[in-house]
Amino acid sequence: MKNNKRQPKLIEALIPIIFLIILLSFNVLFWDDTLQGSNQVALMSAATLAGIFGLRMGISWTEMRAQIVKTIGSAMPAILILLLIGALAGTWLISGVVPALIYYGLKILHPKIFLFAAVVIAGIVSLATGSSWSTIATIGVALLGIGDAMGFNKAIVAGAIVSGAYFGDKMSPLSDTTNLAPAMAGTDLFTHIRYMMFTTVPSMTLTLIIFLIIGFNFETASTDIHGEAVQTAILNTFNISPWLFLVPVILFIVILKKMPPLPALGVGVLLGAVAAIIFQPQVITNLSHVSSNYAKASYITVMESMYGSTSINTGVESINDLFSTGGMTGMLQTIWLILSAMIFGGIMEANGMLRKITTSVLKLVKSDGSLITSTAISCVFFNITASDQYISIVVPGEMYKEAFKDRGLKPEVLSRTLEDSGTVTSVLIPWNTGGATQARVLGVPTIAYLPYAFFNIISPLMTVLFAYLNIKIRRFKDDNK
Repeated sequence: MKNNKRQPKLIEALIPIIFLIILLSFNVLFWDDTLQGSNQVALMSAATLAGIFGLRMGISWTEMRAQIVKTIGSAMPAILILLLIGALAGTWLISGVVPALIYYGLKILHPKIFLFAAVVIAGIVSLATGSSWSTIATIGVALLGIGDAMGFNKAIVAGAIVSGAYFGDKMSPLSDTTNLAPAMAGTDLFTHIRYMMFTTVPSMTLTLIIFLIIGFNFETASTDIHGEAVQTAILNTFNISPWLFLVPVILFIVILKKMPPLPALGVGVLLGAVAAIIFQPQVITNLSHVSSNYAKASYITVMESMYGSTSINTGVESINDLFSTGGMTGMLQTIWLILSAMIFGGIMEANGMLRKITTSVLKLVKSDGSLITSTAISCVFFNITASDQYISIVVPGEMYKEAFKDRGLKPEVLSRTLEDSGTVTSVLIPWNTGGATQARVLGVPTIAYLPYAFFNIISPLMTVLFAYLNIKIRRFKDDNK
């Protein structure tokens, strides 16, 4: 057969995206929880429209399907991690690990500095482990519970946790994205990290100041009473012991030893299960409704906490939501969303539509500032359309590498831009793997915490500001001075 393939026109590349934005806007208007299915259908509908354009351009369904499979394959680690996070949330709840973290956190943290402390704690843990996902799924869940018990809006607390976790992820030499960005740009890891500090430190400083202001203006009239009620309920329901901290400590040691995320989270799940059997016999008996055989009760409760919903009644109705999880089953809607997003991104990539849009943007570049701004916008664009933070680093990195070199900009300028704009904004997109995962793990919709994820919002703006003000923009010609 004659090959009649052609490249997409710009308008053809834009129509599926415009169509998707319209559908997503309607979803926000008509549904409180768009994760239930409306966003998934919107993404698949937009993918269908993109596929029709692809067929008209001579792209076969087989080619589009191959790219879809490849794109979904790249998301499989995230999907598997998501399932293990669901299991970990279940075993860490029934073991008393999360309740213990909340209990002692309420004793130590004062409401005025809580949001500031949440950013710092999440940042330190993420910096040490190199994983924002593991940080949010473990210490982040506990911090959210502490903030909720203090009376803070969950969205604000989630924004603080996300800000800290992605700061650590972005700056840690153990992070995969921190290694990926310099690899794509052509610089080394530690040059990249040192250069990122020029934009990252101001961004984090502003974030901490904002959360301090919010914290010091937080009304604490009834906070102490509510906090005491939560602590009493925890003590009446769980056996709280400092020994429970061995579970997160061992997990963090395992991660620091550079064990990959999947087996590391698996270790966390098993540690939680063992701790539950040892420390929480009353919880296990009550949840299983089996009193005569503890081995059977343990098996039933641990297994159900991993795969299904678990709710522990503390006797205080207002805080029972703190002690409930959905297990692996609770993650299935998020996985459905990720698969739908990968289908859309795969078809757009197979048809050359994403590349057409970014090359069109490149034609508008007239200065160093506009080049860096275009790169930042492209990273956000790929987070929205391809729905994966790795694609948002790899594709713009490939496309703009020569343009940066032609303008005499050193590769660390590109690598910093990729991280400032790609890594941190993935968590702000509801259907991106980052945004969908953290919304499900924290139980707070992406759109709700987005306005409070100050670090993630400020970072790309800071890199653009530095570009236009010509602050710390390294050029090859500077080496010859």
